[in-house]
Order: sequence, then C-alpha cells, then structure tokens
Amino acid sequence: MHTQTAILAGGCFWCLEAVFDELQGVISVESGYSGGHIPHPTYKQVCSGETGHAEVVRVTFDPTVISYRDLLRVFFAIHDPTTLNRQGNDVGTQYRSAIFYVDEEQKRTAEEVIQELTEAKLWPHPIVTEVTPFDTFYLAEDYHQEYFAHNPFQPYCMAVVAPKVAKFRKQFVDRLKK
Repeated sequence: MHTQTAILAGGCFWCLEAVFDELQGVISVESGYSGGHIPHPTYKQVCSGETGHAEVVRVTFDPTVISYRDLLRVFFAIHDPTTLNRQGNDVGTQYRSAIFYVDEEQKRTAEEVIQELTEAKLWPHPIVTEVTPFDTFYLAEDYHQEYFAHNPFQPYCMAVVAPKVAKFRKQFVDRLKK
C-alpha cells in the first residue's frame, strides 16, 4: 500500500489526534512537535513558547481512501484557523494553526483549500493558518500518544477534546472508520 504523510498543527495535539484516529483512510496518527529551532524538544520546553515548535500531528494516510484535500477539509472543520497563536484557552505559538507541507503538491493543495474557504466566508475573520515547508518531526513523549483514548475523563479531555470529537463525528459521519 502506498501511503502519504500530513503534518498539521491546530492547537493541542490531543484534539487533532483524537479526531484523525477515527477518520477512514488514516493509518496512524502521532503527536509531536515541528517548526521550531531546538532539536529534540520536550513538552515542557515547547509549552514555554521559546522553542518555536508547534504541537502537531503526523498523519499517515492511504490516498486511495482519503485525499490530502479531504484531510485538510476535516482539519479546517475541527479548529479555528482564524485565531493567531491560539485555540480556545490554549495561547502561544505552540498552538498556532499550520500546515507543514512535504512537497509542492501539498503546498499547492493547502493554498487552494485556504482560498476556497476564504471565498466561502465561513468565518468572520481571515484564515491565519501558516503554510510552511516541513523540516523535522519530533515525536512527543509516550504519554501524549493516544492521550484522549487513554484519558477520556481527564478534565481537559472532557471539556475540550470530547466536544471536538463529537462535532467531527456529527459532521463527518460518512467518513468514520467502521
């Protein structure tokens, strides 16, 4: 099977991972860090906002089941791409909205999707999602992997992650894994 990879930042990686885990065509989702200048950062370092990294997910997917374009449509539906360096109460550059493209085709597709969404005027404010070349992915600590699946009753998960997952399930019911 031929797979592709998407590196996406849209606030807390626990939210993105929980949603993409349930999407048809997604083979794996890993939480990590990209876009910064410190090699092998820790969660504590990234949370300081001083490393330049964003919390990201590395999504490995089967493009014969879901296209990169459709993956981006889900991405934009599950976070607010109009708030700079913020998602809800999570504030800082580590929570920015960003697409780290791995090739020129991904870059072009990301720019096209952003243009389509801008023209559709879905949000009252402009989209501020960065479209930037992918450099390095650092896997987050083990306890961040599958965080929502392992901690559904943790207060942050109940207040923030669960509603995003519920919204995704309702909006993309036909795209859920069986």
